Amino acid sequence: MPLDKKTLVDALKEAKEKSGGKKFNQTVDLILNLQEIDMKSPEGKVQAVVDLPHVTAKPNKICIVASGELALKARKANADSVLEKADLEALAGKKKELRKLASDFDVFVAEAPLMPLVGRILGPVLGPRGKMPVPVPPNADVAGLIEKHRKTIVVRTRNQPIIQCSVGTENMSEEEIFDNIQAVLRVLEGKLKRGLKNIKVAYIKTSMGAPVKIKA
Repeated sequence: MPLDKKTLVDALKEAKEKSGGKKFNQTVDLILNLQEIDMKSPEGKVQAVVDLPHVTAKPNKICIVASGELALKARKANADSVLEKADLEALAGKKKELRKLASDFDVFVAEAPLMPLVGRILGPVLGPRGKMPVPVPPNADVAGLIEKHRKTIVVRTRNQPIIQCSVGTENMSEEEIFDNIQAVLRVLEGKLKRGLKNIKVAYIKTSMGAPVKIKA
């Protein structure tokens, strides 16, 4: 279902009007109900990382798992958290701390040589949340990676043929949110079996507001 700019902007304005006038900057979510998809087959397991053109007012919190020089560079680049090998090993088997780590951070990036250890210790808590770390070489441009991943989101189906993802915040312009939504749709067009024809209906809503149907 191609969405023209005017239709989408009208829905955005209506969603903001129905946001309930809260005093905080609410997120703006895109909700897509899918059709003609077998949730029991691989085609129903949709998961993709989308690079949004515009960072939201709530940029991703990033945890870097690295050693040596890469860990040093990550700290200098203001990563939200840097775990070295000893930190990671100390977390082994500590389910409560691991769950908190998985909840506190949106994106995990790991130095490639540490991936086997990361998979063993963090995999059980990050895998089900769709947050498995992005592997990078020890000489990676970690500052560039952090900047990029501040703006990424994961779009995925869970047990139902529905995708819900954050595409902005109330204080962003309709133009910026429109660009972010288009980025999501471009990725899904390549991921869904029939492209955008697999989208039955789309809604836009603020975190505390009522959903507004986007009229195709």
